[in-house]
Amino acid sequence: MGLLDNFKAKLSPAKDKVSGLAQQHGDRITQGLDKAAKVVDEKTKGKYSDRIQTGTGKARDAMDKLAHKDDPGTGGGTTAAPDSPPPAS
Repeated sequence: MGLLDNFKAKLSPAKDKVSGLAQQHGDRITQGLDKAAKVVDEKTKGKYSDRIQTGTGKARDAMDKLAHKDDPGTGGGTTAAPDSPPPAS
C-alpha cells in the first residue's frame, strides 16, 4: 500500500460525513447558493451575471456529487435541483 492509499483510507470517514450532511441539508445549501448569487449579481449590477451563473452551477454540481444525487454508474452528471429557481440575471 502506498502513501496515497493510506491517505484515501484516512479521509474516507470525513467524506462520508460530508456526504451525509449534503444529503440532509441539500435544499438549504442550494437556497444559500442562489441567495448569494443574487446578492453578488445585484452588487455588481449584472456586470458578471454569466460568470456568477456558471459558478453557481458548478457549486450545485459539486454539492450534488457530494450528496450522491447522480445516477450510479453514469460517472457523475450535471443534475440541478429541479425545484430551485434559476439564478437571477
